[in-house]
Amino acid sequence: MKKTLFSLFLLMSALFLVACSSSSNSETNGSSSKSSSSNSSTETSSDPIKIAGIFSASGGAAALGESEMQTLKMVVEQKNAEGGINGQQIELVTYDDKSDQNEAILAMKKALTQDKVSIVIGGTISGNSLAMLPLAEQNKVPYISVAASKQIHVGEDGKAREWVFKMPQDDQQAVERILQYLKDKDLTKVAWLNVANSYGTGGHDEFVKNAPKYGVESVLEDEFEAKVTDAKPLLTRVKKANPDAIIVWGTVQESAVVIKNIRELALDMPVLASHGIATNQFIEVAGAAANDVVLPTGKLLVTDSLEDSNPQKELLVAYNEAYTAKYNKPASTFGAYAADAFTIASKAIEAKGSDSVAIRDYIEKDLGEFVGLTGTFTITADNHMGLSPDSFAMVRIVDGKWTLED
Repeated sequence: MKKTLFSLFLLMSALFLVACSSSSNSETNGSSSKSSSSNSSTETSSDPIKIAGIFSASGGAAALGESEMQTLKMVVEQKNAEGGINGQQIELVTYDDKSDQNEAILAMKKALTQDKVSIVIGGTISGNSLAMLPLAEQNKVPYISVAASKQIHVGEDGKAREWVFKMPQDDQQAVERILQYLKDKDLTKVAWLNVANSYGTGGHDEFVKNAPKYGVESVLEDEFEAKVTDAKPLLTRVKKANPDAIIVWGTVQESAVVIKNIRELALDMPVLASHGIATNQFIEVAGAAANDVVLPTGKLLVTDSLEDSNPQKELLVAYNEAYTAKYNKPASTFGAYAADAFTIASKAIEAKGSDSVAIRDYIEKDLGEFVGLTGTFTITADNHMGLSPDSFAMVRIVDGKWTLED
């Protein structure tokens, strides 16, 4: 009897070892080695795909970053509900950098070295994006920025940064769109006012470089602080300079203060602004002072005015409906940047897996023409943004609503 029981035990043990060996071989054969990447690991089809989102969901840039964070969470949730990417679920790691560069750097370090993500999406404002990108380059992980400065995707040598891509239109494109508008309206003497940070100085550099091409000259160039509460002393100098138009280059909070002060001082000249205010929060903050401000922006804010044949219209309608249903407020142009970034990342992962090098290579070489919410992208080795100037529309705020200007 004892011999029989012992023999049965040995048989069961052998079967168990065979089963374990079979399982181990199956996992090894299905693994994907992440060579040439800081997040090297053995991956199976059941492992989640790790993506990081780092946005200014609070602090001074929250009017932009909150919708980016919400959008990325929404689209990841939708993708996972559809089965994920190639049967793998997406694990989204999110950080709120609180509109602070140091917080942004810390979040990027955690995402790359602790979370071991395959790709990072974020950097709400240009200063934060510029502070974060060296870490992506050092760790060889692709980074898709949602901030505007041309310096984000173009290095000091004038070449595309190897590991960095960017969704919004460049500040150069926005400035030139404004300059073309001024030329067309014969408004050739302008006062240029920009916020005193990376976004503001980047826009100012493009203005100085490109204004002569359009026959536009400045009668005043000055700047205001990101936390400005009273720009009237600055605007008194603008009034003395007597420009044909005023350009206010900043984002929501600071631009609203300056433009309110312009109205309070009854400066009776056209006011143009950057695409950094292209969100309903600007109208909420600026109130009636927002009326008649003209700016270049993507087409989300004027979706209803687009022709049905426009290749973006269906996408824009669907995004706005989904976002409004989930968050009970209209979608934002800034959230659209995050949605486009995720769609591009998803296409790369679907085609090449979650290896960071393969993702980078796919976006640069194989994405091809991609119609997104922001515009039609054609990313190449020489251009890691890939949007043409016609992705912009000139928009005027009329009675608190966005209307096509041309």
